[in-house]
Amino acid sequence: MLKTFFFCVAASVLVSCGNAGTKENAVSDSVPANESNASGTGKIEFAEAAFDFGQVKEGEVVEHIYTFLNSGTSPVILSQVSASCGCTTPSYTQTPILPGKSGEIKVSFDSNGQVGKQQKIVTVVSNAENNVTTIQLKGEVLKK
Repeated sequence: MLKTFFFCVAASVLVSCGNAGTKENAVSDSVPANESNASGTGKIEFAEAAFDFGQVKEGEVVEHIYTFLNSGTSPVILSQVSASCGCTTPSYTQTPILPGKSGEIKVSFDSNGQVGKQQKIVTVVSNAENNVTTIQLKGEVLKK
């Protein structure tokens, strides 16, 4: 079942990467015409792309909010945000992020059973100029 999930995630990333025209249509369909700029592109700039949570005891849940700015000229839509491990759960801004505005990705890491040094990668897929980017959550989990 886990293999099927990862296959579906990988397939959706591959399919979405080759549909530039479809993505533009999705933006224009989701955003009022006066807020869409067909000649521009959005651009995601994270305030911090990596967060070190230091040391925590096994069983603690670490949460961090990554903020990003759309420094481009068109709205940015996050189409998929996925973690490298089932112990890490991302949630994110679901509405289009207009130029000059900010969005958020909240990442929760459950350290139960994850003793030792940790580096969790969250992949962000969007219609932005930098359409696939990553953020990191790292630190060390100490045994109970």
